[in-house]
Amino acid sequence: MSAPPLVVVVGPTATGKSDLGLALARELGGEVVNADAMQLYRGMDVGTAKLTVAERRGVPHHLLDVLDVTETASVAAYQREARVVIERLRAAGRTPVLVGGSGLYVQAVVDELEFPGTDAAVRARLEAELAERGPGALHARLAALDPAAAAAVLPGNGRRIVRALEVIEITGRPFTATMPRIGAPRYDAVLVGVDRDVAELDDRIATRVDLMLAAGLVEETRTLLARGLREGRTASRALGYQQVIDALAAAAGAPDSEDRDAPADGARLAAVPLDDAAVTDAAQRTVVATRRFVRRQRSWFRRDHRIRWFDGAAADLAAQVLGALTSGSLP
Repeated sequence: MSAPPLVVVVGPTATGKSDLGLALARELGGEVVNADAMQLYRGMDVGTAKLTVAERRGVPHHLLDVLDVTETASVAAYQREARVVIERLRAAGRTPVLVGGSGLYVQAVVDELEFPGTDAAVRARLEAELAERGPGALHARLAALDPAAAAAVLPGNGRRIVRALEVIEITGRPFTATMPRIGAPRYDAVLVGVDRDVAELDDRIATRVDLMLAAGLVEETRTLLARGLREGRTASRALGYQQVIDALAAAAGAPDSEDRDAPADGARLAAVPLDDAAVTDAAQRTVVATRRFVRRQRSWFRRDHRIRWFDGAAADLAAQVLGALTSGSLP
């Protein structure tokens, strides 16, 4: 008997991926594997729309709540851990349903991607040069060493430029040799995409942000600040949390969340009061940032022609996908 396929549910934020993934897992006798980078973090529940234990309806969910907010999420570590879970489930005859909108995390599982190691001394030297000379000078060097990589990395993205130069130096190979490539599959995966009309999704995002604030996003952020959220290089940039942190920092007269060298007393910041206007402004900025993020997600996933797209607004969405799965009409 062959192992069940890996079912992958992807798409932009707020399209209904979590509910669909849950429905598919229930019908297929499977379990959900999280592929949302921010849902890896313990305590980041409201702002990531993480399903509660009750909402999971008895379906096991893996790779949720595995990191503290002070830890930096690593695609390479996620790749290793997700593959262990997926291969264990398939060996047991359970269908793994990988669900999330973090494109690189999904692709790291589905395709054969390699993630070169790091060298602390090389990284520190390049970061010092970045601080002294700026990203433009380093991007020019990258263009000379690996023109294809330079074309794929924005000239202002200092962190990504440093990583590219680090990989070139420690491996002796072009950075493009390790960049994501679609079409080198590891599993017999079935990829399902969920999207909605742009205007409808814009409205859903605004409603979702309002609901998150009503559900306690500001209070959750305060709690996480006391646990070191502002010092977390990955977690503090999560949509919603970053905007609340910036509102608290502004109210306290402190540097905003982008100033990583500034002293960050999370407990002190957590105690700063916010008036209604500040909360409203944080909400509006979260909506704008989320809509921008959705455009990037669409761009990422639409490149992969293996994905079969479905309308998240369809009343019979789960039935449509299950029908396509059972009929074998999905790629």
